[in-house]
Amino acid sequence: MAPTVLMVAEKPSLAQSLAKILASGSSLSSRKGSNGACSVHEWNGKFRGDLVTFKMTSVCGHVMACDFPPNYNNWDKVDPVELFTADIMKKEATEKLRMPQFLAKEGRGVDYLVLWLDCDKEGENICFEVIDCVKPVMNRRPGQTIFRAKFSAITDKDIRAAMTKLVQPNKNEALSVDARQELDLRVGCAFTRFQTKFFQGKYGNLDSTVISYGPCQTPTLGFCVARHDEIQSFKPESYWVLNQQATHPATGITVNLDWDRVRLFDKDVAQMFLNNIKNCKETKVLFVSKKEKAKQRPLPLNTVEMLRQASSGLGMGPQYTMQVAEKLYIQGYISYPRTETTSYPDNFDLKGTLGLFNKNSEFKDCAELIRDGVNKPRKGHDAGDHPPITPMRSASEVELGHEHFRLYNFIVRHFIGTISPDCKYLQTTLSFEIEKEKFTCTGKTLISAGFTQAVTWQAFPADEKLPDVKTGELFRVGEAKLAEKQTSPPEYLTESELISLMEKHSIGTDASIPVHINNICERNYVQVTGSSRKLQPTPLGIVLVHGYQKIDADLVLPTIRAAVEKLLNLIALGKEDFNAVLENVVSSFELKYRYFVKNITGMDELFEVSFSPLASTGKPLSRCGQCNRYMKFVDVKPMRLHCVECNVTYKLPQNGHIKLYQELKCPLDNFELVMWTTGLKGKSYPLCPYCYTNPPFPDMRPGFGCLECTHPTCKHSLVKNAVSCCVECENGLLMIDRTSAPRWKLVCNKCNVVVNFKDEAHIHRLELSGEKCDLCQATHLRVTFHKDKTPMPDGLLEYTACLFCDEVLRQYVALHHAQMRVKSQSAGRGRGRGRRGGRGRRGR
Repeated sequence: MAPTVLMVAEKPSLAQSLAKILASGSSLSSRKGSNGACSVHEWNGKFRGDLVTFKMTSVCGHVMACDFPPNYNNWDKVDPVELFTADIMKKEATEKLRMPQFLAKEGRGVDYLVLWLDCDKEGENICFEVIDCVKPVMNRRPGQTIFRAKFSAITDKDIRAAMTKLVQPNKNEALSVDARQELDLRVGCAFTRFQTKFFQGKYGNLDSTVISYGPCQTPTLGFCVARHDEIQSFKPESYWVLNQQATHPATGITVNLDWDRVRLFDKDVAQMFLNNIKNCKETKVLFVSKKEKAKQRPLPLNTVEMLRQASSGLGMGPQYTMQVAEKLYIQGYISYPRTETTSYPDNFDLKGTLGLFNKNSEFKDCAELIRDGVNKPRKGHDAGDHPPITPMRSASEVELGHEHFRLYNFIVRHFIGTISPDCKYLQTTLSFEIEKEKFTCTGKTLISAGFTQAVTWQAFPADEKLPDVKTGELFRVGEAKLAEKQTSPPEYLTESELISLMEKHSIGTDASIPVHINNICERNYVQVTGSSRKLQPTPLGIVLVHGYQKIDADLVLPTIRAAVEKLLNLIALGKEDFNAVLENVVSSFELKYRYFVKNITGMDELFEVSFSPLASTGKPLSRCGQCNRYMKFVDVKPMRLHCVECNVTYKLPQNGHIKLYQELKCPLDNFELVMWTTGLKGKSYPLCPYCYTNPPFPDMRPGFGCLECTHPTCKHSLVKNAVSCCVECENGLLMIDRTSAPRWKLVCNKCNVVVNFKDEAHIHRLELSGEKCDLCQATHLRVTFHKDKTPMPDGLLEYTACLFCDEVLRQYVALHHAQMRVKSQSAGRGRGRGRRGGRGRRGR
């Protein structure tokens, strides 16, 4: 039987592309994998001199994720400081994909494993995640059986070359990623949990459900707030400039003269100079300077420069840019888009790559540069990872679509620019003297457009021509004027500038920089404004950074993270021990955490200044079971109840209406019940605020009301109201809605199904009888009709039967779905809210 080679790529689309290249000339078959997400491509061929069967499949990013054991995931029961020393476990990154089982199934009995994961540290880490799943079920063979493919582009040439130069996966690089994941998990979770629990529910207009901290995210935010602080503290200062014009008599050309002193901040002194020259009518050319200058062609393109240029020139955010770049890479249009290198390898086929665009009409304005061939590119930095980002195939806008072509077009033009001549121009400077005050004027004339013919966004401006004059020629001088101006503050950081700062200070990697910027935007710490994509911090972002600065500036400065990144790189190079680095860094952050907790009042003072305390927000609604005082209902998202006396906040369901429910109290904790309703044609149920936040029974989840409570005697509990299984969803129960009288209805305690009793039934009371239906196992209902309006024959007032099987009762019910009056704006943020919001929309 022929040996089997299992090959694993990082994404399903990449696996398909690789399989087509490697199986060229062989019969290729494909089937869907057992997890439903990854396909398996099979063909026969040769491997290390043997005839083998190849199987190419993929993962979907990381197979495993770093996390705490389940007993550490209860925010209310675990002190965040414990997370610095808690055990760390590996769990499936996406449980529904069942990736470990899928890999084990496909790897069972194979003889070789070839890993085609992305060629960076993250990819190296995924290699070992795949190995852990596959190696235990592989056939045992002598010699090396696990290989790593190294490649930078999805082209026939690169992939076939990688197949002939297989190497071993790099354990040290994988360990450096493990260290980063564990460090970020411990530090981020500890600070985030403490901050969130301390501030959440304390301030009424705090627009955030989670107040997060991240070792990279927070210094990234720090750059934005630092620029904001510069703007706020800036004090404009007046200064004065001499404006002077001169005209060449022979040609009539008038030029603006630049004062050598540039500007003065003393008006009296500036006025003195004006008085000295204002009566002068002519001036001589002191000397004429003509110099040929060059604007250098760009360096080869790396990830950070691509992100910068895409943001500033194309208006594309970093996260979106990387998504587009990855798709172009997988489809074989560009080389690997994650690289720090800005220097082409000596063996790179520049001429062949340029030749791809000989007949591409999209780049006809570059025809001359393409025809002239390769100019020696500039030598940049060789980071030893991947070649610079370059085009690998010719494509048109029709082929790629407008958005993808915009980035592709930039990459192609940048590449052409790197191997084109410099832009050359002639700079002419005329120098003048007016009553001993020196003035100059400068003009530029294009000699050769060079690379700017391709890189059009750096095109040379229109010629600034000066008259052709010689030293000693006279110019007529116009009336000098003194102009008052003011210094202006800096503008908010653009994404492009922030990316530069992050690269300079080693905050994040070329792969993670877009993620960190996206995080501070999604968490409402900054807002992207204008076409130039400026990053303006929100009040929450500003208060957080100022709070860190007040307690421990290291938490927001980039220096600590830069030092950590150096240690992680030493792990990747095998120069530092994984455990020693982790122990050292985690222990130092634990000390900072303890100090932060001890001094949190410093940050709280800033929150009090910026946000309204809940004590002054909301209106009285229901009584607290602890102090018997009225709690305030805060009607801003997220809606909640706050007890001023106890200084405790209780969660409520969202996207509906809350009101007091008959002043009834929960038998467990004495809190007054409130009623939540979706509104028109909706569902409603009572709930105890305390139980909703702190479930009293093990089988009752947080974020659910009385309809899930298993109290044995409360008339609103599941025990007293469950009629049958839901007619639509799998886990729900149809319950009597006691808040609906006199228009009785049943509601599902999980989904949005509602069973209404028609008005003509005239039902006075609805109870469970305790008997079960023999046919459907639903509990019989005991229906009491109004004595004057009973629809039953012979004036029968009470009737007991199965709602679903009895013909008499069935004629009085109608099934529909609850409708939400208020559309959810935050579906999915919380367990209860996300589920209800989703059900409501599907029902509608």
